[in-house]
Amino acid sequence: MDKSALKKSALRTIELELSAVASLPERIDDSFFSACELILNCQGRIIVMGMGKSGHIANKIAATLASTGTPAHFVHPAEASHGDIGMVTAQDIVIAISNSGTTAEIETILPVLKRKGVPLISLTGNPGSLLAREASANLDASVEQEACPLGLAPTTSTTAALVMGDALAMALLEARGFTAEDFAFSHPGGNLGRRLLLKVSDIMHTGNDIPRVSEDTSVRDSLLEISAKKLGMTTISNSQGEICGVFTDGDLRRFLDGSQDIKDTCIKDVMTNTFKSISGNSLASEAAKIMQDNEIYTLLVIDDKESFHGIVTMHDLLKANVV
Repeated sequence: MDKSALKKSALRTIELELSAVASLPERIDDSFFSACELILNCQGRIIVMGMGKSGHIANKIAATLASTGTPAHFVHPAEASHGDIGMVTAQDIVIAISNSGTTAEIETILPVLKRKGVPLISLTGNPGSLLAREASANLDASVEQEACPLGLAPTTSTTAALVMGDALAMALLEARGFTAEDFAFSHPGGNLGRRLLLKVSDIMHTGNDIPRVSEDTSVRDSLLEISAKKLGMTTISNSQGEICGVFTDGDLRRFLDGSQDIKDTCIKDVMTNTFKSISGNSLASEAAKIMQDNEIYTLLVIDDKESFHGIVTMHDLLKANVV
């Protein structure tokens, strides 16, 4: 195995693909703007097609569009000519990807698309091809040469097509005002979805799970409540039933450094009467930030009317994969 030859080949591939991508900015022209306008005004879906390696690129572009605010899906052009063209309606737009611009399977369905009145956007490496000429807008992803030394395997051309597709998707995303929360709705199972969709109320402790003692309770009995509820703290209520303070593991350590008696000391004398809180409607990620910024491990959940509803802990956030 000749390592220097392998390295030379790899570097040549990277340099050729970098060069191809570097030439794309000059192709963001009126045709690109027309493609964006067509898609933004589309009342249906974006159907992305491609054969072979271009098909893999088409599939990825369709997935990117769909997850960033532009309803889209992939249709295999060979299957389209055997019935799947029925998936395409007059309200849709077709993006056809072909480096040569002469892919037979795509050319076969062009008359059907015309008869249905379906606008066509082509993404080709040959702006003079039939596919480019028949399109309402052509995205030029032409390259000088493939990275394949035989000039056969799609390499540089598929990279350029993918980047042009990403450029289109991101331009549409920004034009639609697509937000991170919108993105989360398309990715409810991912980390981003959990961070942007999960609310404090979804994971907080409520009811009998909340540790509570009155302000006249001894420190010893308060510790029993802390141990029983296993949240590393307890809330303290006054005679009106309102939360007037908290007592945490940190407060206990400070208490033990003193000389007071655990049985005779009332919790109100050693509690913390200022505490951080958050609304149940707030995102769980906001709770994580408050805890991290203040180096604390619990937050009281209080609504806009200052009513106490529950407790959320850092452990809850970790279990929910928010942090």
